[in-house]
Amino acid sequence: MADRYPLAELKDLPEDIRTAILAVQEKAGFVPNVFLALARRPAEWRAFFAYHDALMLKEEGSLTKGDREMIVTTTSAANRCLYCVVAHGALLRIYEKKPLVADQVAVNYRKADITPRQRAMLDFAMKVCERSHEVEDADFTALHAHGFDDEDIWDIASITAFFGLSNRLASFSGMQPNTEFFLMGRLPREKK
Repeated sequence: MADRYPLAELKDLPEDIRTAILAVQEKAGFVPNVFLALARRPAEWRAFFAYHDALMLKEEGSLTKGDREMIVTTTSAANRCLYCVVAHGALLRIYEKKPLVADQVAVNYRKADITPRQRAMLDFAMKVCERSHEVEDADFTALHAHGFDDEDIWDIASITAFFGLSNRLASFSGMQPNTEFFLMGRLPREKK
C-alpha cells in the first residue's frame, strides 16, 4: 500500500520545519517518512513534534528511552500500526541493545525477554490503550510496587495516548515505514 497523501517536499516547507527535518536527517542518515507526511500541515507538525519531544526526550522520571520506545512499540502493535511498530521497534532495539525485543513485545509482551518492572509498565500501558475507563487505584498500587511514581505513571499513560493518535494518523493515511528502519538495531553497527 502506498501513502494516501503525498509526502511534503523539503524545498516547499517553512524554514523552521525544514531545518528540524535536516537535523534529523543528519543524525539518522535519512528522513523518517512521518516528518514529511505530517509537514503537509505545518501548524499540526509543530504541535505534534513539540508534544512528541516533551514526552520522548524528557530527562526527568525513571522511564528510560528504551522503556518509552517499548511502550510505543507494544501499544502500536495493539493498534495495528505498521509504521510505528517498525520505526519505534528499531529505536527500541537500539536503546535496549537487544535485537529481538521489539518483535517480542509487538507480538506478545507477556512472553518477551523483559524485566518484571517493564512488564508491569506494559500491563498498565495496554490497559490505558484498550480500556482506559477501567483504570483504578489498584493499577497505581501495582506500579508503585515496581518503583514508578505518579509522574512516571502519567508519562506511561501520556505516551500511550499520544501514540494512539499517531497510530491512527499513520494508519488512515497509509504512511509507510522507511526501509532503513527494518534492519536498524538487528546487527551490531559497523565500525567506521
